[in-house]
Amino acid sequence: MTKAGELREMSDEQLAMTLKDTIEQLFRLRLQAQTERLDAPSELRKQRRLIARIKTLQSERTQAAANAEAEKVKAEV
Repeated sequence: MTKAGELREMSDEQLAMTLKDTIEQLFRLRLQAQTERLDAPSELRKQRRLIARIKTLQSERTQAAANAEAEKVKAEV
């Protein structure tokens, strides 16, 4: 499981790739849960939480970039 600190060290591209992989893995786990018994049902929760962590980081970075841009424009005026 990836910790939040490890995720913060990743670039935007790495985060996007990790998010894509995690979503695909969650899909496979859900499919497996419906068709057969899962070895570790807790894995579904872990994957959902990892997706939430990544999306949170992405939105924080987007917000920080928007705030920096607003400060830049404000300083120019």
